Amino acid sequence: MAIFKTLLVLVQVLSALGVIGLVLIQHGKGADVGAAFGSGASGSLFGATGSANFLSRTTAVLATLFFICTLSLTLMGNYKPAASLGVMGSAPASAPAAAGASAPAAAAADASAPAAPAVPK
Repeated sequence: MAIFKTLLVLVQVLSALGVIGLVLIQHGKGADVGAAFGSGASGSLFGATGSANFLSRTTAVLATLFFICTLSLTLMGNYKPAASLGVMGSAPASAPAAAGASAPAAAAADASAPAAPAVPK
């Protein structure tokens, strides 16, 4: 389970860095994406509007992946497995305290108590 958590954290960090990078590359709606690379938009690799669509779709996919990883890590961190019922499927029986069992325990407690030191005269 620890390996899966580590893998989820790694995917989360990489997707967060990818979203940050893609958001910084993108421009506002009025800006020409191809102008950032020194050429016209029609001469770019993706066509006139292809780069904007590609970047926005990739950003959306990475953001979705980031939120899924965050939700998964939260659920895994809050998961508390139920106590095991043991091999027989029943709760462990506690030994009932008998009336005679308390007397030896009290005697043992008195025997283990340190004796008062003798005062020299």
